[in-house]
Amino acid sequence: MIRILSRASFKAAGGLLKDIQSRQLHGTYDIAVVGAGIVGLATARELILRHPSLSFVLLEKEKELSLHQSGHNSGVIHSGIYYTPGSLKARLCVRGATLAYEYCEKKGLPYKRCGKLIVAVEQEEIPRLKALYERGMKNNVRDLTIVDGKGIREREPYCRGIMALDSPYTGIVDWRMVALSYGTDFKEAGGTVVTEYEVNDISMIKESPAGSTEGMKYPLAVRDNKGNEVRCRYVLTCGGLYSDRLSQISGCSREPRIVPFRGDYLVLKPEKNYLVKGNIYPVPDPRFPFLGVHFTPRMDGSIWLGPNAVLAFKREGYKVYDFNAQDFADALSFRGLQKLIMRNITYGVGEMYRGLFIGAQVKNLQKYIPELSLSDVIRGPTGVRAQALDRDGNLVDDFVFDGGVGDVGSRVLHVRNAPSPAATSSLAIAEMIADEVENRFTL
Repeated sequence: MIRILSRASFKAAGGLLKDIQSRQLHGTYDIAVVGAGIVGLATARELILRHPSLSFVLLEKEKELSLHQSGHNSGVIHSGIYYTPGSLKARLCVRGATLAYEYCEKKGLPYKRCGKLIVAVEQEEIPRLKALYERGMKNNVRDLTIVDGKGIREREPYCRGIMALDSPYTGIVDWRMVALSYGTDFKEAGGTVVTEYEVNDISMIKESPAGSTEGMKYPLAVRDNKGNEVRCRYVLTCGGLYSDRLSQISGCSREPRIVPFRGDYLVLKPEKNYLVKGNIYPVPDPRFPFLGVHFTPRMDGSIWLGPNAVLAFKREGYKVYDFNAQDFADALSFRGLQKLIMRNITYGVGEMYRGLFIGAQVKNLQKYIPELSLSDVIRGPTGVRAQALDRDGNLVDDFVFDGGVGDVGSRVLHVRNAPSPAATSSLAIAEMIADEVENRFTL
């Protein structure tokens, strides 16, 4: 038996997905989508809305949808400031933010347009801040302005800085709630959602099922680790933390490799939430691969601080001591990660130190809010980022599509990487993936 999410299980977008029914899955579909994170859900939704006459099934290995990256993130709706003008990443983020706000309005999903300050606290950061402003303007980021120290204090009374970018279009939302709403749309459009289906094989079948009158209309078999089988015409995988391993099933290269990085957040104690009104971010340092710590308000009223970025010893390892031998060996044996570590050894050791000792993290945060003290924070949640790396240790920022070899490869599309911020850009990313599906397959 395979667990299929009933319509009732989607009854409250962002709810706990209760009332999961169990019944036998019927065997044939036009398209099987593997992976029910926010990218998989958005893409399944986009495809079924474009092609309502086709049959779709969405296969997810967990009991619930959107449990990993989509449910363990900062919850920010980014405006597109950071990215190279004209780049796909920039275009997707700017369009994605607009689509996200429109979608939340249409569906009645709560969000807050609380804004963001990117704050320079040192004189040497001013040129980089001004360059960011130029990028943002070229990317058509809405309502972006530069403010001085007085302007910073008017927007964030407890924040100190020399100069800042003010991005009032930046907001916050519960991205898992949004992702589950995509799932509701997919379900209501006639799609089938199957949970606890961990795909471990995609292969061509050699003969039609016994008693079938459809011949070889559905030549692909998608099997899970329990021996269940779905037959379909085409397969699309959006595997997130396992996208590289899913792609290897159909004979793809192991690269780019997914390397998991864990981010540990601190949380402000509720009585100190008055210290932060909106998002407060640092000016990015191009010497380092990740952004750095920031202050992020949440839809539930809490304030998250961080995160750091350290190698996770397990692809879904949300605790410091979570460990998986295969994941750990895959990561450390990869030449690309070795090169990344060697180029950033001091930064990496610092991130590990700040992850272990809260005081070191708080010291960084005090550059922006001097009144913050160690007693004001507690350890908070964690997330794991699926970072695609190439063999030279470069972070892969663009789409990576792959198919594989032989007959299977002509009917499978793997989304091995999608540009971040994937949640903000999810609806725009879904449009591009759906375009790619239509270009590759005869639907």
